Amino acid sequence: MNHTPVGVVIATRNRSDSLMRTLRHLRDLPERPEILVVDNASTDDTRLRVTRDFPQVRVLALPVNLGALARTHGVRALRTPYVAFSDDDSWWAPGALDRAARLMDSHPQVGLISARTLVGPTQEPDPLNDVLAASPLGPADGLPGTQVLGFLACACVVRREAYLATGGFHPLLFFGGEETLLAYDLAARGWAVTHCPDVVAHHHPDPSPRAGRPVRLLRNELLTAWLRRPLPHALARTRTLAADARRDPGARQALRQTLTRLPAALRARRPLPPDLERAARTLDEGHR
Repeated sequence: MNHTPVGVVIATRNRSDSLMRTLRHLRDLPERPEILVVDNASTDDTRLRVTRDFPQVRVLALPVNLGALARTHGVRALRTPYVAFSDDDSWWAPGALDRAARLMDSHPQVGLISARTLVGPTQEPDPLNDVLAASPLGPADGLPGTQVLGFLACACVVRREAYLATGGFHPLLFFGGEETLLAYDLAARGWAVTHCPDVVAHHHPDPSPRAGRPVRLLRNELLTAWLRRPLPHALARTRTLAADARRDPGARQALRQTLTRLPAALRARRPLPPDLERAARTLDEGHR
């Protein structure tokens, strides 16, 4: 029996050992959440091991790798009012999901809660924690935590209704830095996005570098600008990446990938409302 209104969705691909560790931690949570693994067309033994070792965990097997869009398939498949995301290398602290549920129950305008993330066996605070806690947007009247327009995807809880109304993670980005665009889209629809440090997640990332991730981060940052920010801002970011591309192969690859996707980005372009654009500019200035 499940005792919490928060379900957990895990998107994974070809990382069965790491996934088994995550599932052990989630299975042992006192909240006993419903857990759904969305398998991004793994070619290893992921589905076999989950079915054999965790019969209480549902598996949604996708025929192709959909990247972050796998999470949206998971949210649709669950029926809990709130959904926590884990990656195959992250899990939630005991009591964190109940805390998130209480916050969302008492603040119905909150669409997403960003958790405080502790990294590795030594539980070092993720540097992003301080960035989010010090957000220049500050606290909002009557809302928990600090207003943000960013978060860590493997350490957030969403209101299912809000997430699905926005369309979830954008398919154009695939993976890497996909969080900002979702935060923009939630806020544009009137949902609050807040960082609540008393909701805690654990992240044990593989120390080896992930191939292609720096390029995807550069590409998706620029695509996000073209999708939601004013044209002068998007053009300026494009000029900066083009200048870097003259000497940096990674920037060159990111620019090529962006230009390939630019027609689709322009078709899906929906600039932020003026008040939200002002908030995004405030964050830009703070980061600089």
